[in-house]
Amino acid sequence: MANARTPRSAWVDAGLRVLADGGPDAVRIEALARDLGVSKGGFYWYFDDRQALLDEMLDTWEHLFIDAVIAHVDGAGGDGKVKLRRLFDLAASAGEPLKIDPAVRAWAKHDKAVARRLRRVDNRRMDYMRSLFADFCTDEGEVEARCVTVMSLFIGGHLMAADHGKRSRAEVLELALRRLEV
Repeated sequence: MANARTPRSAWVDAGLRVLADGGPDAVRIEALARDLGVSKGGFYWYFDDRQALLDEMLDTWEHLFIDAVIAHVDGAGGDGKVKLRRLFDLAASAGEPLKIDPAVRAWAKHDKAVARRLRRVDNRRMDYMRSLFADFCTDEGEVEARCVTVMSLFIGGHLMAADHGKRSRAEVLELALRRLEV
């Protein structure tokens, strides 16, 4: 029987933390076992190999960053503007888990399967935002431009090192989102 202290999800969560900090090459069974305070034999109770863990990590990332987000945003109701505001607030407050996304993007540069999954995830994100913007914006070109702007803000924002004068990064992000009429 598996050790109750180390459920399958603990391995996945530990793997995602390591991925966020060091990329996929840093995700090593021995190191995860040491971090979890267990033997690596427990790993093989749940996973056939390291690739199975990496695949489940990507499944979890996709679920957390797409399925769970959409369920949260839609679950509280409202029109497209209300849902977009909720989506932006959620993204702005996500903190540490957001480090996973850039790590997956870097990984996708060297792994075609990860690149395909990233494309699927980004397409799902865009499709969802298109549906929300289309609720109050009828011009398809305008909807697409707004979606690209939002994706660029949230995906590329962590790469930006610029100061914003007397304004905080959060204040500037709020001003940018207001320009999108949300």
